[in-house]
Amino acid sequence: MKKFLYLYFGGNPPKSAEEGKAVMADWMAYFGKMGDKIADGGAPIGPQKSVAGKHDVRVSGYSIVNAASLDEAVKLTDGHPHIKAGGSIEVCETMPIAM
Repeated sequence: MKKFLYLYFGGNPPKSAEEGKAVMADWMAYFGKMGDKIADGGAPIGPQKSVAGKHDVRVSGYSIVNAASLDEAVKLTDGHPHIKAGGSIEVCETMPIAM
């Protein structure tokens, strides 16, 4: 099984505590559906600084998933709560390093 990094961009934060609870419930339902495909649920990303260059787009969070292929990792984003919140996801295969 390969590992894939989901980099989250954008998205709209909840406007109220009630909406925040609904968003968290969506995330927990998504993680529950994914089961052992979730290697690391990840976290939001806080303050950022670019080093040796400036980036126009800021990462808002990440997760790491297990999948057999890039196509499967992309398919696993169907119904993802970050997309529902107006964000986008960059799906990146992580590459093992032989040491």
